Amino acid sequence: MTATILVIDDEPAVTALLAYNLRRNGYEVLTAADGRAGLDLAFHSKPDLVLLDLMLPLMDGLDVCRELRKTSSVPVIMLTARAEEIDRVVGLELGADDYVSKPFGVRELLARIKAVLRRIPQPDQGTAAPVPALRGPGGLLLEAESRQVTVAGSPLPLTRLEFDLLHLLLANAGRVLTRERLLEQAWGYDFVGDTRAVDSAIKRLRAKLRSCSPAADSLEAVRGVGYRLKP
Repeated sequence: MTATILVIDDEPAVTALLAYNLRRNGYEVLTAADGRAGLDLAFHSKPDLVLLDLMLPLMDGLDVCRELRKTSSVPVIMLTARAEEIDRVVGLELGADDYVSKPFGVRELLARIKAVLRRIPQPDQGTAAPVPALRGPGGLLLEAESRQVTVAGSPLPLTRLEFDLLHLLLANAGRVLTRERLLEQAWGYDFVGDTRAVDSAIKRLRAKLRSCSPAADSLEAVRGVGYRLKP
């Protein structure tokens, strides 16, 4: 099945470059030149992934990401030309799955797109044995096959990335997982650069767990190494 990618960018040259290379690699492409049009297209066309520029007319990329995350878990890769670190961090904390700085290499961007899309659950094609549910403190229950998480019976909505991180940490409860391993296994590739994407995603995940039940948040940071989930 061909994946559809929505490109939201107000630079015609960048949009043309992305659309050309994405189509060459077998993707369907939708484009929008401002934040409001992109948000509307995202809601109505249901793309498989969004490439989202940070600096946009009418509505900037951070606001677009914030609105998307209210109702959608569509993967978002932010494209940013800003030098300020805070913009990248805020984007990740709002729920972006990754960011790529402009000017970017097309090969690197395509690799990141493939890695993100690999995390999207595929329809079951076989009759494999059921995967047992994983349990955590505070009534936390993760069902891998249905990709559902509940806390004391109440549904806990997570993005794909947040679910994958929680699944990985629950499956390795009591073990310290380095940021590099979390990036490799949850993001699906060797991350080039800093590892603050992990910290931002863990921060969002912990906030959601605590909002359901403080007892459900048993994640802890291991200084200088990574994270673990206390059994």
